[in-house]
Amino acid sequence: MVTAKKEKNLVVIQLSGGNDYLNTIVPYNQGLYYDLRPSVNISDDSVLQIDSNFGFNPNMGAIKRLWDQGKVAIINGIGYPQPNRSHFRSMDIWHTAEPEKIGTEGWLGRVIREIDPKKENVLTAVNFGRGLPRALGLRGVPVASVGDLETYGLFPDIEDEKLRKYALDAFAKMYGGEVKDPVMDFLGQTGTDALKGADILRTAPEKYDSTIEYAANPMAQSLKSVAQVMFADLGTRIYYTQHGSFDTHSGELDTHAKLWNEVSGAVGDFYDDLKEHNKEDEVVIFIFSEFGRRIKDNGSGTDHGSGGVAFAIGGDIKGGMYGEYPSLHEKDQLDGDLHFNNDFRQTYTDILEDWFNIDAPEIVNGKFNKFGFCLSLYKR
Repeated sequence: MVTAKKEKNLVVIQLSGGNDYLNTIVPYNQGLYYDLRPSVNISDDSVLQIDSNFGFNPNMGAIKRLWDQGKVAIINGIGYPQPNRSHFRSMDIWHTAEPEKIGTEGWLGRVIREIDPKKENVLTAVNFGRGLPRALGLRGVPVASVGDLETYGLFPDIEDEKLRKYALDAFAKMYGGEVKDPVMDFLGQTGTDALKGADILRTAPEKYDSTIEYAANPMAQSLKSVAQVMFADLGTRIYYTQHGSFDTHSGELDTHAKLWNEVSGAVGDFYDDLKEHNKEDEVVIFIFSEFGRRIKDNGSGTDHGSGGVAFAIGGDIKGGMYGEYPSLHEKDQLDGDLHFNNDFRQTYTDILEDWFNIDAPEIVNGKFNKFGFCLSLYKR
């Protein structure tokens, strides 16, 4: 019996706005947490216990279920040197793996180039949402970006193939045409790739068959779209989406609860869909945010901080707590923030080398020790 080769896929979920680490993985057994967070805290009797010291936010039930199955790695205290509390700069650092200067290449753009160096598939990476995250951006590397997969496509209402081809050709010329200019050439190629990707992607929903009923919220629908494209076997390896805003300066308890209920529920449904299609060992789900929040609350919410938390979830993930949970004591704080204790590029290195079997240093701009939460290499 010949076993089909299993492709390695990465699904990235960006929690935009700065997720509150302290109220996500809650140090419920530390009185200092409640002293510092008198108004914006999670009660010790409501957390979903990880152990005698820490617990998940009560709205993370589906992720807790996967934790109990050993499928969730929690990366504590993740960040980078000289933290920046600007949303834009901090996210840019995560996207380019360049903490010390302005990066011009997305780290996942480099990964796409490694996976598909000859640019044979315009759908090696697909973003689900508006715009294109800088993480995926790299000159000459094609990436498709989808708002609504169910209605995605260019000129889908033109049923006559000859008329449609004529319209597409005209659209392609509008992007680039005969102009010999590097910028226009780039736009022309980008436009052509978009045309190709649109035609292929619009076939994915009709091929999809599943018993899983996803929620109606945008996060769940994005992961349903990920599943549709993945199960259509279009050669896509990297999937990107985001949810938010986690920028909870006020009204945090209600907002944060709603957001995590949506993210956790969507992840749970997506994982169940993977299992139904026997693909849970082919996917790593990586969840991150640009930074955490301040240790002290402001009465109604929390302000921009530094040290945060990330998650890796999948059938080939060795579940557990990785990295040290930052100390809440004043002497250990970083200007009122949780002090990061591991560089995010360490986690990227795990994903690159142990999941994709790609050398990490040139992609993450340095050598970093790994946690070892990906089991894939050790199973081969």
